[in-house]
Amino acid sequence: MAQWTSAVGASQLARLLRSQDTRDAVAPAGRRIPAYRGLSDGVRLLVLEGRVPVAARLPAERELAAALSVSRTTVAAAYEALRAEGFLESRRGSGSWTAVPAGNPLPTRGLEPLPPEAAGSMIDLGCAALPAPEPWLTRGVQGAMEHLPLYAHTHGDYPAGLPALRQALADRYTARGIPTMPEQIMVTTGAMGAVAALCRQITRPGERVAVDSPSYANILQLMRDAGARLVPVALTDRLAGWDIPAWRQVMRDAAPRMAYVVADFHNPTGTLATEDQRRRLVDAARAAGTVLVVDETMAELRLDDVEMPRPVCAFDPAGSNVITVGSVSKAFWAGMRIGWVRAAPDLIRSLVAARAFADLGSPVLEQLAIVSLLEGDGWEQAVRIRRDQARENRDAIVAALRRHLPDWEFSVPAGGLTLWARTGGLSGSRIAEAGERLGVRVPSGPRFGVDGAFEGFVRLPFTVSGAVADEAASRLAAAARHVASGTAAGEVETPHSFVA
Repeated sequence: MAQWTSAVGASQLARLLRSQDTRDAVAPAGRRIPAYRGLSDGVRLLVLEGRVPVAARLPAERELAAALSVSRTTVAAAYEALRAEGFLESRRGSGSWTAVPAGNPLPTRGLEPLPPEAAGSMIDLGCAALPAPEPWLTRGVQGAMEHLPLYAHTHGDYPAGLPALRQALADRYTARGIPTMPEQIMVTTGAMGAVAALCRQITRPGERVAVDSPSYANILQLMRDAGARLVPVALTDRLAGWDIPAWRQVMRDAAPRMAYVVADFHNPTGTLATEDQRRRLVDAARAAGTVLVVDETMAELRLDDVEMPRPVCAFDPAGSNVITVGSVSKAFWAGMRIGWVRAAPDLIRSLVAARAFADLGSPVLEQLAIVSLLEGDGWEQAVRIRRDQARENRDAIVAALRRHLPDWEFSVPAGGLTLWARTGGLSGSRIAEAGERLGVRVPSGPRFGVDGAFEGFVRLPFTVSGAVADEAASRLAAAARHVASGTAAGEVETPHSFVA
């Protein structure tokens, strides 16, 4: 029986490999790295990043050689090197498929949190999430406990969310100038739960979904797993927002059933879409019959004194064409796992009905904690703490990058939690791999793109400051030097433990 569970075509693998070739690989002594070694390193990186799944059948040697315009001998030698390292297994008659060596953790395709026990030796720049703003988390939970007895006498399942939280969220939209009823709100298990529910309700496997390019990595993978055909639409040059002519063309030519965009302090670039861009994108989506899903999870994280445009849903207040997704994860704390959908009441009813076959509802205690914060001034004070912390971290990271990596290019975002850096012509995937061995964990650009795009970028979240930010940039600079010199991954020295 074959041991592989999926397959990667020769043209697809060649495209992914070519995306890594941002600079010719040269060994430290000036010798060029053998072609087979560059090929085996490239496949290994794709497996480690999860861009080629484990147990995926690779193309035959002859097919890949033709797709890469190299000799079959080169491919054969690369495959043999991968087998020797434990990244490839083969069986006569079944071909060769990807693997991971014994003792190695399985690669993940998302941006999973680093286990807390690894914090002593690894600086984690993988997740854009900050610790809870105290004492407001504790006060919110204490307020929830006061109201919990009333709900403890019920079954505890509220598929649409607690009525009190739906009302509070609707009131916040109304206060922002978008009249909203509680019937337009469904509380979800985080923003990911909201987008997952919308994908199930709106799209079918094989249908097109237009997305920002780059976009949030975990959402892209969620949509891939749901069977969506992603259609990337690039941001404007210099990350000045949406390219509306490009969006109009995609909506006209590809006719996507749904589009997913991040208008407020975009993840990963930090871009803030202008009000005119928002209005024109809604008009384009309406004309094309495309449902526009707008992610507002970063909307409250304005770090500089910039004028905030009206929300995208202001140009479709009834929610018939624009669906808004929100969450407390970025503005407050990811551990709460509370998100929501704002849409037309009929869609909310359909989402609630379908939830009987998903998770039935979000935790009552966490919802009550958010209600407790929203009813007083706790929420605003907690968000103020979050903004101050993110601003301090952002400034520290920017200063450290300019000090240690002056050739890296980036725009300093006016809000949000992430910075998008061009890595001076080096492979972001290779920097990420070398960085992890040097004690700094950073996601590479291709995680945020489609089909290998953005190899020359990494994303840096605003999660560390002071000496830790400086040390992170120092380790990234060391990783970049290793990549530039062509040092093999196994030759990168592991750092000593680092404690902030």
